[in-house]
Amino acid sequence: MSQPKIARIDQSKLRESAYDALREAFTRGAFAPGETVSLRTLADQLGISLTPVREAVRRLVAEGALVDTPSRTLEVPPFDADRMRELKSARLALEALLLEEAMDHLDTAAIDALEDIISAPRSDSSTPDLKQNYDFHFSLYRRSGSRVILPLVEALWLQYGAFLNLVVRERSANEIPEHIHHQEIVAALRKANRGAAQRALAMDIERSFKLLLPET
Repeated sequence: MSQPKIARIDQSKLRESAYDALREAFTRGAFAPGETVSLRTLADQLGISLTPVREAVRRLVAEGALVDTPSRTLEVPPFDADRMRELKSARLALEALLLEEAMDHLDTAAIDALEDIISAPRSDSSTPDLKQNYDFHFSLYRRSGSRVILPLVEALWLQYGAFLNLVVRERSANEIPEHIHHQEIVAALRKANRGAAQRALAMDIERSFKLLLPET
């Protein structure tokens, strides 16, 4: 298995930079459910010592992205259908609130920027671009100005990242155009159609869950 790609970090801000780099990697699905994680490997990939990595990992354990097992092995939480259903319910509820608030703070330039994210050319279109997906959603959500709900949604995406790793491996992941629901969201935003935007967002969230939980 090839190692997850993690960006090297600024040596002058080791603690926060290590956490930010690892958090970003987990959020975009760089690690799969049940995968074991080595502190030494992470430190080597980041190009830093073990101490800041250990502190970053401790925070990720507290946030649910990693599990510190009784054998002291770090592990990405294994696939759990019940946990996934709960994540789905939480995302549908909280991201709808962020979208509602964001629509009060969007102008044409902001909507154009969202469209630019999903229309940017890619070198590899064989699998969904998880960074592009993340950038689209959080560029939109940050427009809400939320100081309470936004961090909660960021934490949900952190826990959901490992499931995304499985989603992109599903052959059916590419059966529907990658950005179809994102495009529907943008179209609804241009018309200030809150109902249409909310429906498109719900369909986008549910799409990835259905790949792993067909009964949802």
